[in-house]
Amino acid sequence: MSILGWIILGLISGFVASKIVNKSGEGLLLDMVLGIVGAIVGGFLFNLVGHSGVTGLNIYSFIVAIIGAVVVLVAYHAITGRR
Repeated sequence: MSILGWIILGLISGFVASKIVNKSGEGLLLDMVLGIVGAIVGGFLFNLVGHSGVTGLNIYSFIVAIIGAVVVLVAYHAITGRR
């Protein structure tokens, strides 16, 4: 997947995950970064349990990225102490 694809996937998944976790975003840039990291983490976690990770710009990849971004955001909030 191209860099632009990762940015789009990260932006959308980071935004959705931040709304799931704390109802207010962390800011556009941090949402995007955490979303991209979340997509990587989600792909890794899904590969660990025997499923495919992020496969491109599709619904399955968005779900994987959102799950990964939620995990990353929960860890981020636990480390920083933010709610």
